[in-house]
Amino acid sequence: MPEREAHLTRDRVLADHASCSSPRPEISASWRRVRRAGLAPGAEPQVAPLTDAQIEYRRTTSALAPLLPLLHSCLQPVVDDGALVVLSDPEGRVLWRHGLPGVRRLADRLGFVGGSAWTEANVGTNAIGTCLVLDEPVHIAGPEHYVESHTRWSCAAAPVHDPWTDELLGAVDISGPARSVQRSMLAMVGMTARLAETEVRREHAAELERLRSYAAPVLARIPGRAVVLDPAGHLAAATGGLAPSRLVLPSTMSSASTWLPTLGAVVVEPLPGGWLVRVDATEAPGATSLVLDLSGPRPVLRVRTPSHTWSYDPSPRHTEILVVLLAHPEGRSAAQLAHDLFADPTRVVTVRAEMSRLRRSLGALLETQPYRVSASVAAQVVAGP
Repeated sequence: MPEREAHLTRDRVLADHASCSSPRPEISASWRRVRRAGLAPGAEPQVAPLTDAQIEYRRTTSALAPLLPLLHSCLQPVVDDGALVVLSDPEGRVLWRHGLPGVRRLADRLGFVGGSAWTEANVGTNAIGTCLVLDEPVHIAGPEHYVESHTRWSCAAAPVHDPWTDELLGAVDISGPARSVQRSMLAMVGMTARLAETEVRREHAAELERLRSYAAPVLARIPGRAVVLDPAGHLAAATGGLAPSRLVLPSTMSSASTWLPTLGAVVVEPLPGGWLVRVDATEAPGATSLVLDLSGPRPVLRVRTPSHTWSYDPSPRHTEILVVLLAHPEGRSAAQLAHDLFADPTRVVTVRAEMSRLRRSLGALLETQPYRVSASVAAQVVAGP
């Protein structure tokens, strides 16, 4: 549809006038959603952008962060041509922008800034918000935007998923002045999103292989039926019988779990990077113990379960965190940990980022809200001389 005709169609439809033509079905559906939400075509964004600290925390903990070099490399040509590349989180919050100064200034005037909520409810029909609603790539040409101030802008965006866990990670978007982002950009963002998902899958597969290598000698010592699963329920190894390639695990999975769908009665033990699940075990699960040994030249965290032992070499910062958590079995909030570590309760972004990294190594041994060592773990510190 030519741009002038598209503008006329937009004006007539949004004014509730009959028209001989109408926008594409996905655009009409989006306009209806936005109108039902109470947003007016002349509206300005109602949701304030995140603070710098909130943006930094979301960036640090985003699964898209390791993919930035790949995504920027794939989309650098469109940046060189004057378009803006944007990555959002699953809530449509803008986390990263990559573009030349001129197009960034244009985006600033639209409120398309770091931390802004680029959702349908907040800014009307747009590629990021609409692709997150439809869960598929979307191109929005200038007058297809619902809000009048955005009609001189065009965009194409695609959702990015973790194919291992089925979790939505965010969206990749190309935006710019209306004529600079043509419908052909839809294929580019779609292929870029698929490439990012392939990289995520590759990393998960490598983690599963590491878990499989660790699990092999553990399973060799276990009589009966047992399986080793990663946190998403993918099978790394099994002994004593066949097992499905993936099981649905409860969100509350822990070493206290005694029953799982498909498997039935189980004894669950943590592994570095996953779970050892013994099936039809008759004995009660033994206690998992954790010892933070500070007596040697370097701190060592030793974990013992009924079937095996493993160790982890924490960094100096992670050692400090573990010492605090072991001294406070009731748990600590992010602000309390920030005060404990830095004497500054406002440094919660740093604390959350460090806890995110530590939990990737220790998994179920650490719990959140508040941060604490799992109550099912017998923990102690061995001090130095």
